[in-house]
Amino acid sequence: MGQWRVKGMAPVTGPPLPTVSRLAISDGTYAGDDSGATWALRGLTSNTRYTRRGEQEALAASQAGLGRPEATRAALIPITKSEAWWELAQDERRKLFEETSHHIAIGLEYLPAIARRLYHGHDLDEPFDFLTWFEYAPRDAPVFEDLVGRLRATREWDYVEREIDIRLAR
Repeated sequence: MGQWRVKGMAPVTGPPLPTVSRLAISDGTYAGDDSGATWALRGLTSNTRYTRRGEQEALAASQAGLGRPEATRAALIPITKSEAWWELAQDERRKLFEETSHHIAIGLEYLPAIARRLYHGHDLDEPFDFLTWFEYAPRDAPVFEDLVGRLRATREWDYVEREIDIRLAR
């Protein structure tokens, strides 16, 4: 059961997840029993990493909220980065993330059409380091495809060793 119907699941890099037909997304207040679930992914929202003050302010000013009535399409993209990524110092990851790959600058171009939230799983010893959640209106599906295509073409993605692209509708 879940509020989101899975329209497609595809491994981009690495092994797939078992196929499911529906997906439930819950915030930190979830206290249900997921023992019957095919799989459960967990992550926490955290402070924004790799961002400077001006970037944080620009994101906050442009970001649309999740749960908008017109945003009936979503994507969940779990990502695991390589040990080489985690062995880099914070400033080296920042350089790859923004100064080389322009991750934040690219993302800003697609706001407010694409709402997003990032969940961190690395420090929880989860199978995915990041759970990236996006919501958008059906008319913005081509815009979303452009966004993920541009991000996947960056040097930052050289460090991605597992990525699953899960597309959803409600």
